[in-house]
Amino acid sequence: MNYDFYEANLQFRKKQYSKCVDICTNLLMKNSLDQAVWVLKMRAMTLQVMVDDIEAEEEGIADMFLNTDTIAVSARPGTSLRTANTSTALGNPSHRPKTVSGRPISGVVRPDTRSGGGETLQQTLRTPRTAQTVRPLTSKSARSLRLGTASMVSQLEGAFIQISRLNLAKYAAQKSVAKALFEYIYYHENDVRNAMDLAIEATKACEYKDPWWKIQLGKCYFLIGSNRDAEKQFKSALEQQPTIEVYLRLARIYLRLDQPITALELLVVALKQFPNEVTIVTEMARILEELNDIPLSVKSYKNILREDATNMEAVACIGVHHFYTDQPDIGLQCYIRLLQMGLYTAELFNNLGLCCFYSQQYDMVVTCFERALSLAVNDNAADVWYNIGHIAIAIGDLDIAEQCLRLALSIDTTHAASFNNLGVIMFNRGNSLQACSYFDFANSIAPYLFEPHFNRAYVSHEIGDLQTSYMLVKKSLKAYPGHVSSEKLLDKLRVYFNYL
Repeated sequence: MNYDFYEANLQFRKKQYSKCVDICTNLLMKNSLDQAVWVLKMRAMTLQVMVDDIEAEEEGIADMFLNTDTIAVSARPGTSLRTANTSTALGNPSHRPKTVSGRPISGVVRPDTRSGGGETLQQTLRTPRTAQTVRPLTSKSARSLRLGTASMVSQLEGAFIQISRLNLAKYAAQKSVAKALFEYIYYHENDVRNAMDLAIEATKACEYKDPWWKIQLGKCYFLIGSNRDAEKQFKSALEQQPTIEVYLRLARIYLRLDQPITALELLVVALKQFPNEVTIVTEMARILEELNDIPLSVKSYKNILREDATNMEAVACIGVHHFYTDQPDIGLQCYIRLLQMGLYTAELFNNLGLCCFYSQQYDMVVTCFERALSLAVNDNAADVWYNIGHIAIAIGDLDIAEQCLRLALSIDTTHAASFNNLGVIMFNRGNSLQACSYFDFANSIAPYLFEPHFNRAYVSHEIGDLQTSYMLVKKSLKAYPGHVSSEKLLDKLRVYFNYL
């Protein structure tokens, strides 16, 4: 029996968790009261499904609209994620494509992407359909749903531990068991309530001197939406033992409360204690990007690359920035670097094709888009076909462009940019009514985009519908303040309406 327990420990250290669980199960069948084997099996089952929950936290619609936190309705520009700056030192960021939530697109897809354009509940409710996701409209994240079924999958004969029958106060007093049991309940069983009860009892048992338990209790409070209670726990843990994890989690709370400036100030303090820490600088860069402060965000990503030259997120975001600031050759170098690092995705080849086209390296454009199509799935195939259509418009082949855009819409019927470009093609062919219908579709799907508003206003002006043109050009300027073409069109309309 000692040999079997040694073998189970060996498999655990080799990260062969399934074999470790099987051996522990056989040992427990012989002696169900062996606490060492019981704890080892708990640890193995936990590590099988354990993920970095700092990167996997998501804010559901219920958290955004049904919480009781009071947030200023009209916050000052630059102090709220909901009223992020619309102008930067490099011009308005509205010319960059945006996600379905209205946030300027970055080089990577990240969890917990907060909405920059979802101002109404109706618009936010539309987001899961446009995002092509089946995540429910509750505070339960995709991580929670995935981990919630892990126990049923791994234990066909039933649950390993009957949590409802446990005396949590008894196990909380046992230091050798309490932490392993908490992680099992929290990660494997996804029972946040019982995990929180265990954390409360363990915090009392250690006389509030162990910061680890305060962090876990703060995690539970954060997951159930008690942001202020979580803030108190993290601050208390920070006073006892400052760690990178606590700073990051506390910053996430301030972001959930729509206080990005407070989060940035906290991260600056964290950098003084942990100089040049990549995870802290990365969090700062993400917040700055969500505030539309692109120059400072790019500066932070460059600082990350000085410490970690293999950071894919930093390389991708810098490449996106250079592409949208008319430097496609530098963006091309960034994407080639990602390709050398082993990244092999449809998005990468799509971006490579665009950078090659605008860098006038036409011999590689077709090859990159062919490779992107071969790797594309339903989630990103529409974007690839849209970009191929964009290239076709740039070279003047409107027939191929129309076919590509219709293929994109056949994959994703909510692709607003494709509707907008189809409207432009129809207007150039003299079909103004059909062009207006396409622009209206794009406006209904993505009201935060300025291009459909401006194009619809321009077409309305050309066909003599001046009132509609005036209303839409105002929306265009609201989405993109300072847009030159919109301002010129507005000046023409003011002449008609005798506006001074």
